[in-house]
Amino acid sequence: MSDRTNTLLWMKDLIEHMRHCQEQLQWASDGPSESFLTEAMLVDLSECRTLCERLRSNRAPQAARLHATSA
Repeated sequence: MSDRTNTLLWMKDLIEHMRHCQEQLQWASDGPSESFLTEAMLVDLSECRTLCERLRSNRAPQAARLHATSA
């Protein structure tokens, strides 16, 4: 499995986890539960951002090579 495929699968899992946290957050009625769930979502969001940046940085060298060969 390629690095890109692994990254996309990991992102999918993180987004699914955030969805579950968001559903639980709708029903959470106490401060500690809300704090725990929002913190978990922030951690997942940060990881998703890192994965997106990794995907973008992996595309940049490929785009540069394509541009160089077409010039």
